[in-house]
Amino acid sequence: MTGPIRVALVGCGAIGRKHALAVEQHPAFALVAAVDPVEAYSAALLADHAPTSPEPAAYSTLPDALRECRIDLVVICTPSGTHLDLAQQAVDAGTHVVIEKPLDVSVTRAAAFARRAANTGKVVTVISQHRFDPASVAVARAVHDGSFGRPTSAVASVAWWRDQSYYDGGDWRGTWRLDGGGALMNQGVHTSDLLCWFLGRPVEVQATASLLAHERIEVEDTVATTIRFESGAIAVLLATTAAYPGLTARLQIHGTEGSAVIDNDRLEYFHSAKSADHHRPGGAGSVTGGAVTGNQAEAEVGFVNTPAGPHGDQDFVLGHRRQYDDIARAITTGTEPGVTVDDALLSLALVRSIYVSAAVGERISVGEVLDGKYSDVHLDVLRGTRGK
Repeated sequence: MTGPIRVALVGCGAIGRKHALAVEQHPAFALVAAVDPVEAYSAALLADHAPTSPEPAAYSTLPDALRECRIDLVVICTPSGTHLDLAQQAVDAGTHVVIEKPLDVSVTRAAAFARRAANTGKVVTVISQHRFDPASVAVARAVHDGSFGRPTSAVASVAWWRDQSYYDGGDWRGTWRLDGGGALMNQGVHTSDLLCWFLGRPVEVQATASLLAHERIEVEDTVATTIRFESGAIAVLLATTAAYPGLTARLQIHGTEGSAVIDNDRLEYFHSAKSADHHRPGGAGSVTGGAVTGNQAEAEVGFVNTPAGPHGDQDFVLGHRRQYDDIARAITTGTEPGVTVDDALLSLALVRSIYVSAAVGERISVGEVLDGKYSDVHLDVLRGTRGK
């Protein structure tokens, strides 16, 4: 391609504005269109993030933007249940596509779209920005190259707080049709995705979910599950928006020859017997086990985290900017992006399997969910099958 990658951003709410900031800060991209049925949202986004050249425009629908503007990349930041309809419009128009997580709320629709996307010849990717965090990259490398020996287990916790106003702030929030779930689908989905990246294909789950601290929503605010992977590794995952005042997202990975802890996107602990022979494991109850922690852990695996930005949005956008680096690379080289639609489909199927397990009170096969079983059955219907 010559010149910047011309971007149409669809959905100009909170997450759309963060994408706009990432695009604005990236030299490979230029925002040329903002799409939102609410004119005030698109106007405000363009006022804050539009480049002077090429001059961008606001549109109320994606077809209008595609018809009137030359667009290379469509970025979709609308409610989850609308993602694939818009992505299909973009694919049909011959553009590259970025979808904010999750891929969709329906495994059936997502699987059909994955088959379609594989044959477009365009870059189609889903935001999983934490795969590009230096800590995640270091741990994935250690797992995949055998530095941790055989992966055996993981413990993941996303213990956050959202007050009632978060759910009251949009009529789509907290609904199965448009939000696709609660604490797991929205707050825990990135951690679920990292578990798949680190440990491979999940095969079976058993879960419990409840609504404990909020009202007037259809979905859960707390879910706990065990996950068994094809390799035999076992993970425990908690996702909640009912942990006042809000703690960090924490992920531990354990193997026969090493372990790591990522806390709040930082590498808190790292030990590999293969690469750190001078470290001696500690005894029972040892916190560090003789391994490296904190900044020393980061130095041990060869990176230093990028300092936090001057305001909150910068901290959030940093991960997105890293993924936009990958998106630019994939588009300019014609190669596969770091996060494929199939990756996002597997993460979505894991989340849906957890919800189904919580609804029926049984172990659920992730493979069966991927194959279409339970995919679009309303969970209230599934709850009615308990004990039958």
